[in-house]
Amino acid sequence: MKRFIEGADRDQSTLFPERLDDFIAENNPVRVVEAFVEALDLSALGFAGVNPHVTGRPAYHPSVLLKLYIYGYLNRINSSRRLERETQRNVELMWLIERLSPDFKTIADFRKDNGKAIRSVCREFVMLCRRLDLFTEAIVAIDGSKFKAVNNRDKNFTPAKMKRRLEQIDKSIARYLGQLDSADHEEPSIAAASSERLNEKITALKEEMQRLKALEAEMNAAPDKQLSLTDPDARSMKTRGNGIVGYNVQTAVDAEHHLIVAHDVINTGSDRHQLTKMAKQAREAMGIERLTAVADRGYYKSDEILACEQAGITPVLPRPQTSDRRLKGLFGRDRFHYQPDSNTYRCPAGESLTWRFRSVEDGRTLDTYWSSACPRCPIKAQCTQGVQRRIKRWEHEEVLDAMQARLDAHPESMRVRRQTAEHPFGTLKAWMGATHFLTKTLPRVRTEMSLHVLAYNLKRMIAILGIQPLMAALRA
Repeated sequence: MKRFIEGADRDQSTLFPERLDDFIAENNPVRVVEAFVEALDLSALGFAGVNPHVTGRPAYHPSVLLKLYIYGYLNRINSSRRLERETQRNVELMWLIERLSPDFKTIADFRKDNGKAIRSVCREFVMLCRRLDLFTEAIVAIDGSKFKAVNNRDKNFTPAKMKRRLEQIDKSIARYLGQLDSADHEEPSIAAASSERLNEKITALKEEMQRLKALEAEMNAAPDKQLSLTDPDARSMKTRGNGIVGYNVQTAVDAEHHLIVAHDVINTGSDRHQLTKMAKQAREAMGIERLTAVADRGYYKSDEILACEQAGITPVLPRPQTSDRRLKGLFGRDRFHYQPDSNTYRCPAGESLTWRFRSVEDGRTLDTYWSSACPRCPIKAQCTQGVQRRIKRWEHEEVLDAMQARLDAHPESMRVRRQTAEHPFGTLKAWMGATHFLTKTLPRVRTEMSLHVLAYNLKRMIAILGIQPLMAALRA
């Protein structure tokens, strides 16, 4: 070959073969994985097999399999079978785990049996970021997103789905019975063939109905009236599209460097009860006294906001617009201003709504206010369709008012939340592919999510500090 760059001869032997280390550059991210795992105390983190048995076949050291998994998730190789193949052809992996090649069952069992320890490794990396003083702003954005589980939508049952399927089967059986009656008026040979075919369909539908009836009894026995056949912990959740069967992943993301400082996986679709829990986890991980937690209106719940304030956490999130008064052309609640000195409300017409009585609704103590001037008010039609406009005030309403004042003073908080919390979810879903999770049941899904979060944070740290400074910090 002339005028081309020529490759090496495959049959050429060498007296002194090249070292494997020569193929790995000094700024290769695989060296960060090596330094990070070597700096961990695997025994203290709870990994099984750190101390080998005296007898029996020797096992792989946990550090080997942990390095393999971290490298795999860094490079979007999540499957144990794919990791096994990579150990036999990937030069970086040959260097990282010293040319060992565990089989896929050993790789999969390591993730299954060491879930708690792997989740602790993710927290250890956040602790490293904390030691490097990366959490100086003390602001986190909390958000949740739905991730798909290993469970087809057709194998998830809710009361509404079950009712629709049973109704469809009833209609199909009735249609086939009608066709069976019509077949009796046809030629004997044609009628026999049609009747046999229709009877087979009717029998199959009746068997399917019996199967669904048995599943319905199992579904009704579940606490949340849901049943998933493939992944028993997966749940049907509403999304902006048609909904998915999966899990709700919660994250708290540092606003300065966009590191995921805390995360969790739950199988309830609502974020309403997650604000305090995620904010406390973030504050503990960051090692700070005061924390500002920014979230969207999906987290708005009075009791959660009060719990944050009592814990020394400053919540910032908008109030949801659940009332239909604006759609009816009526004044909203925000048009009525509370006067703390007189314990009254000032309405748009300038009248005072005075305190009338106190009640308890759903465990919350509420004060009710109204004005006697409502029946003769000239703008009553714009205010209420009842006898008078009533305003209910929670006993800790001042906490909600103070939070609304903070949001009004810093409206850019919602933009910061969007830019901080939503980008990691988009990145993680792109890495995970169309199927998202590969494991089943909530504990194993949490382990898988921890590996994804660890890989995300590791890439962020490499981008922030660089490979050499990060390795120096790991070895310090």
